[in-house]
Amino acid sequence: MQFNRYLMCILCLLLTFTASAQKKYGPELTGFEYPYPVKFFKFNSQQQAVKMAYLDVAAKDPNGQTIVLLHGKNFCAATWQTSIQQLSQAGYRVIAPDQIGFCKSSKLKQYQFSLHQLAANTHQLLTHLNIKKASIMGHSMGGMLATRYALMYPEHTNQLILVNPIGLEDWQAKGVPYATVSQNYHAELKKTRAGIKSYQQNTYYVGQWKPEYDQWVDMLAGMYAGPGQKIIAWNQALTSDMVFTQPVVHEFKQLQVPTLLLIGELDNTAIGKNRASDAVKKTLGDYSVLGEQAASHIPNAKLIEFSDLGHSPHIQQPQRFHRELLKHLL
Repeated sequence: MQFNRYLMCILCLLLTFTASAQKKYGPELTGFEYPYPVKFFKFNSQQQAVKMAYLDVAAKDPNGQTIVLLHGKNFCAATWQTSIQQLSQAGYRVIAPDQIGFCKSSKLKQYQFSLHQLAANTHQLLTHLNIKKASIMGHSMGGMLATRYALMYPEHTNQLILVNPIGLEDWQAKGVPYATVSQNYHAELKKTRAGIKSYQQNTYYVGQWKPEYDQWVDMLAGMYAGPGQKIIAWNQALTSDMVFTQPVVHEFKQLQVPTLLLIGELDNTAIGKNRASDAVKKTLGDYSVLGEQAASHIPNAKLIEFSDLGHSPHIQQPQRFHRELLKHLL
């Protein structure tokens, strides 16, 4: 009996330690260190003073080219860590912003989030940095944003690079029910580290896991666990609405710039898939098909497929991914 009590005490201590080990970050990701110095661009947007965090990493041996990296919805500028290293070593100046509403940038109670607005914010940052033309690379939601940027500013876009972008299909048109911002907000408040890790493992890394992935789980989960939980959840809900209601797939034929698609074929990402009927679910998120469809609709497009990789090929197998990327950069 005494031994059992001892075991129970040890178990309680372990559970307490585990709970206390949950990392917690401020609403602007305060406490989470980025791999490069963070700078801030302060400007006015929609009658509000905002600040946009960004990384500006110089080339090791400059080739005169700049590449802009646009993060996804569950990602930050920091998650481009390996890409920044590889690209700067290859001679590129690398700019990696945190979009307004995300990560180390301003979180706002009221803001009309749109891909157009985020693209305009990004262009304003590049103008501030006196960058007249750059290659634009986007991952996940960042792929939607990069596409919008190239549509709005083709004369300032050298090349468009899409890494497993979402928005290769119109979820509404396929029958996924709409969720209100309030519904999305309450769903965001329920997110846990365990749930975030499970989703990333199954979607980003095809069921596999490596210890180096934990930092990106901690980054996201730490914001939800910290003092800014409600404003984080609210901004995530607002941007979920943006992503769901503003498809870019119907405008692929209008792209005027050379486009490179790098697609992990085992990705199954589809926004709102959990709300869809079983019949509709079967039609969603098949990147082995979606990548080819997108390439066929985009003028002057090149498609590179990774048959065994998921939603984040640049993190899952960075050496292989960046070898292909650097081979096809203009």
